[in-house]
Amino acid sequence: MTKYVAAIDQGTTSTRFMIFDKQGKIVDCAQKEHQQIYPQPGWVEHDPLEIWSCTQTVIKDALNKSNITVAEITAVGITNQRETIVVWNKHTGKPYYNAIVWQDTRTDYICNQLVKDLGIDYFRPITGLPIATYFSAPRIKWLLENIPELKAAAANGDAIFGTIDTFLIWHLTGGTAGGLHITDVTNASRTLLMNLKTLDWEGEILEIMGIPRQMLPEIRPSSAIYGQATGILAGVPIAADLGDQQAALMGQTCFQVGDAKNTYGTGCFMLLNTGEQPVFSQHGLLTTVAYKLGDAAAVYALEGSIAIAGALVQWLRDNLGLIQTSAEVEVLASTVTDNGGVYFVPAFSGLFAPYWRNDARGVIVGMTRYTNKGHIARAVLEATAWQTREVLEAMKEDAQVNLTALKVDGGMVYNNLLMQFQSDVLGVPVIRPQVAETTALGAAYAAGLATGFWGSLEELSENWLLDQTWEAKMDEVEREGCYRLWKKAVSKTFDWV
Repeated sequence: MTKYVAAIDQGTTSTRFMIFDKQGKIVDCAQKEHQQIYPQPGWVEHDPLEIWSCTQTVIKDALNKSNITVAEITAVGITNQRETIVVWNKHTGKPYYNAIVWQDTRTDYICNQLVKDLGIDYFRPITGLPIATYFSAPRIKWLLENIPELKAAAANGDAIFGTIDTFLIWHLTGGTAGGLHITDVTNASRTLLMNLKTLDWEGEILEIMGIPRQMLPEIRPSSAIYGQATGILAGVPIAADLGDQQAALMGQTCFQVGDAKNTYGTGCFMLLNTGEQPVFSQHGLLTTVAYKLGDAAAVYALEGSIAIAGALVQWLRDNLGLIQTSAEVEVLASTVTDNGGVYFVPAFSGLFAPYWRNDARGVIVGMTRYTNKGHIARAVLEATAWQTREVLEAMKEDAQVNLTALKVDGGMVYNNLLMQFQSDVLGVPVIRPQVAETTALGAAYAAGLATGFWGSLEELSENWLLDQTWEAKMDEVEREGCYRLWKKAVSKTFDWV
């Protein structure tokens, strides 16, 4: 009987179930989008029960399409949108409120008060993170303060918290009938509540935030057999859990210190492997856990997080109606030879790395009567590349390493115009692997390592295969001149709110 490893990839806009073979190639996949809920400006929510329903649907669909039986699946890994939170009743499984998504900025008043009282970097020596709306802890605090029955339920242990991985693992392993309440080190490191060195919840921060410890899941390694699934995947070991960007780092086999990858999805996320010691950023980056394989020491990473990348293309499609499908942005951008002097800084919910400015809002600058929709489309794509350049500059300063090439993955890497421009503005080759869905692949790799499906990191590295490389064509004078204009455009977003 041929054996496979599977992954549940629960992202910001959709959920996928992917089945991989021994070579790390996709055997089959099913995907389902879920609703984006915007109750007020700056608020972004998901229905957690819809996400659980989508998860069950895609598992069934992928198994049916592939004619693969549950007995042929040796393990399942989970990967997820990271800082999004759910709080639910452990006896009924019912959420107390919608999932509050990582893009949501309703907690800005909580963060502003904390920054005023403590300073933006008060928690950074412990957690590796600044105080910002991006992370989970202020959202938990908001729920405890705004949902009437929640505070008492949390205090007596009835209400439990989790990022989406925790919510799914709890349901997959039995839910109200003994479901596991766990998370892994990578997801826990994004809550603003975990001590990076002890890999446990930090009591002082829980106290400051007013969060009862009993709400929180147990923190486990990223690759380990946690338990067995019930329901559709009955008997299959649940053997890995990683936040989506750390999973992509694994999927790109960035196992050596200095290896880096950039994932182009709803947001854009660059991670640099810094080894077994955390490097604390002086230049606006995040220090995060990259992965922890079983009993081995944790490996750390520096991360540059960009809030809006693919989401800007969706905005062009859904809010302005300039394109009908996301793929059309490349065609429209190709109708012009350059951006016509137009720069688009998509600070829709503030700016993430390296600025961390909640007060910023989006701007389009440099428009003249000459500007047409092709220039706008091109500026939309270029925004992702310029933001990546800013993150890379910060990484060079913090880690004192010069990047020689950038491994890329995610949905936007099939946009050749963007990939060429990315290489141009970085001045290094941009490399796409044959399997660009590295988030799901990384979760599968971690699950396969835990169960012996794969024997070593070296075996995984041998699976990595090149698809395409883009070399820089822009000369340095033009590159630096355009970058100065980008930085000027960014400055126009500050202090808007």
